[in-house]
Amino acid sequence: MYVRLSHQPRSTADVLRVIEEHMFATMVTWSSEGALASHLPFLIDPARGEHGTLLAHMARANPHSALLGKGEESLVMFLGPHAYISPSWYEDRATAPTWDYVAVHCYGNARCHSTDEARQNIARLIAVVEAPSPQPWSMSELGETEVRRLLEHVVSFEIPITRIEGKFKLNQGEKVARTQAAIAHLEQNGEAAMAAYLRRYNDL
Repeated sequence: MYVRLSHQPRSTADVLRVIEEHMFATMVTWSSEGALASHLPFLIDPARGEHGTLLAHMARANPHSALLGKGEESLVMFLGPHAYISPSWYEDRATAPTWDYVAVHCYGNARCHSTDEARQNIARLIAVVEAPSPQPWSMSELGETEVRRLLEHVVSFEIPITRIEGKFKLNQGEKVARTQAAIAHLEQNGEAAMAAYLRRYNDL
């Protein structure tokens, strides 16, 4: 990913936040026959490995699953807030429009899980996404027979991250008045997360 020096993340915590808050990502794996892509929810364990470890699962019927654990590198792309920035928002409109965005790319080789690891991995994902519910659902409600059948139809895996890139393209280098106007417009239009990133990464 092309990342200007001014678009580098300010901290590892910022990168982890994108992964945790925008967990539904695009995974691409290369093979001799071309690339395959899948859209999956991912968790990250930041304590495992130099850059952390991603955890996910996919349907065994998905042709992508046959590439997992074969030594082929995968790229997992997380897209955070993004927005079109129009010059019409500025008092001084003599500039080009742009698209501001936050993205994180993680690279690594997948390792497939055993049945026990798969059970733990899927249960952990469910616990995370069910946490906001006043009555969280758990896999145990399916019953053991149904859980085993479910596990037979998925491939659970992890990707120790060997390389990670973050891009925080947020109006850096633009005139302060223009960026302030962009922040105000985004906030007025319900895009508070994008506005907050612009505010922080431009020290406003």
